[in-house]
Amino acid sequence: MTKPMAITAAGAVALAALGYFFVAAPIVDRRLNQVAEQPPYDVADSVAALHEELLVADLHNDLLLWGRDPLERHDYGHTDLPRLVAGGVGLQVFAAVTDVPSGRSYAGTGDGVDQIPFLVAAQRWPLRTWTSRFQRALYQARKLQQAANQSDRIGLLRTQRDLETHLMRRVDQPDRLGALLAVEGLHALDGDLANLDRLVDAGYRMMSPTHLHDNAVGGSSTGLRKGGLTDFGRRVVERMTERRVLIDLAHASDAVIEEVLAMTDRLVVVSHTGVDATCPSPRNLSDAQIRAVAAQGGVIGIGLWPRATCGETAAATARAMRHVADLVGVEHVALGSDFDGTVDVPFDATGLPLLTAALLEEGFSRSDIRQILGGNVIRLLRQTLPV
Repeated sequence: MTKPMAITAAGAVALAALGYFFVAAPIVDRRLNQVAEQPPYDVADSVAALHEELLVADLHNDLLLWGRDPLERHDYGHTDLPRLVAGGVGLQVFAAVTDVPSGRSYAGTGDGVDQIPFLVAAQRWPLRTWTSRFQRALYQARKLQQAANQSDRIGLLRTQRDLETHLMRRVDQPDRLGALLAVEGLHALDGDLANLDRLVDAGYRMMSPTHLHDNAVGGSSTGLRKGGLTDFGRRVVERMTERRVLIDLAHASDAVIEEVLAMTDRLVVVSHTGVDATCPSPRNLSDAQIRAVAAQGGVIGIGLWPRATCGETAAATARAMRHVADLVGVEHVALGSDFDGTVDVPFDATGLPLLTAALLEEGFSRSDIRQILGGNVIRLLRQTLPV
């Protein structure tokens, strides 16, 4: 009888590493991107018929961070191409997440240990992404490009012409998804302004100055200092304006929001947020900020996660949308789900008809709903994408 092979300490480490590489990332994905109610989701036939007429546009989705194949349907997480299409989504903004500090809190997040290197290592991203936020953003852009190369159901939106082509093609191909790239937090520049041009060249068309914590560009709404733009940050905003990058004020501190709006007369967006009036939070917009964004022609994407809406159903999101519409007009309201953004949400992408039902319950007209769930984002991109 052959003796069993002895496992050395080095062998044990190697086996543990293999287990981490192949098992840990999906477990983390399942744990951090949950839904309150599992599909399938039922709505009245009249609501389903209305939702089927819509082209849903969502301003924020973090799918590119995860190891799921975006072209394949999964039974965990919030989105993939099949589920987005099933939910009526025809235009999706995909955001690149490049830094998530440990110990994050709405009360104040400091420069804790960045958790993204552990995740990208577990998902076997290239070594260059383990130490560079900029390289992580480039990798996520390539990931989306690869999906578009493999499927004619995805069209990348870099210019106004791309947008119009996509809208025309959807007439005969209603299961086609237009995809636009965004950067969530310009710590992705790695402190080098020239990297902004490189990100634009890679296809990014929307960028937020900050994410969860203060960075070299400026203050975060959940940072420790919550300051305004730095000198470097002002140069970044100027370059974004020159390159026709859509400025996203989600996660920005009060001071950054005020300074950016003073620096540019271009349209801005708040891609995913809640509102203080229905859910008080450092992360949410005050009425004064809503008015300031709307005065500049901007659009505000209302999220689905409970800490943005103080509720666990589509009705909570609809209430926040109603507040913005009553305050500044329905033309400034949109959806910014934050799907796959390490948040719990009421439903996955296939449940978006539940939001249509909730908007009807809030008293929005069919025309209003067409604007909120798609039309306002399309108008915004027609005005801001490069020619």
